Amino acid sequence: MLAVMAAGMAALGTRWAVAAQREREAELLFRATQFSRALASWRDATPAGQPAAPMQLEELLQDTRGPVPRHHLRRLFTDPFTGQADWELLRGEDGRISALASRSRQPALRRLHKPLRAEADPARPAVGDWLFQAEARAPTAASTDSSRSDPRSSPR
Repeated sequence: MLAVMAAGMAALGTRWAVAAQREREAELLFRATQFSRALASWRDATPAGQPAAPMQLEELLQDTRGPVPRHHLRRLFTDPFTGQADWELLRGEDGRISALASRSRQPALRRLHKPLRAEADPARPAVGDWLFQAEARAPTAASTDSSRSDPRSSPR
């Protein structure tokens, strides 16, 4: 009876660990997506002649480049795997933030269609291998295919 109870407790512990990992991964995706959106918002709000990316994450909290300060991010999120706001910042040639990633080397349970670090093992990436960049610009009316027409606007 004791062996059966021990085996049951071990199985329960494994399930709990996997559930906790999935929850941290979901929270990481939410928080890092907020940073991605904030980087895209910064880029899209860039006045002519100004840099299109911040030097520090704190600049996303209050952007003073224009006449009216903008808030691209409400607060600096912590990494759910490390418990600290110690994100790894990837920088472009100009030294400005181009992407961010978790510092955790915990193997990922999810398989995402996200860019990975160059040194990542694509067969078994870690959550810290996921790169979160500024989201792509939404297509503008001028860049959409003009050959398609709206079926509601066609004459009957």
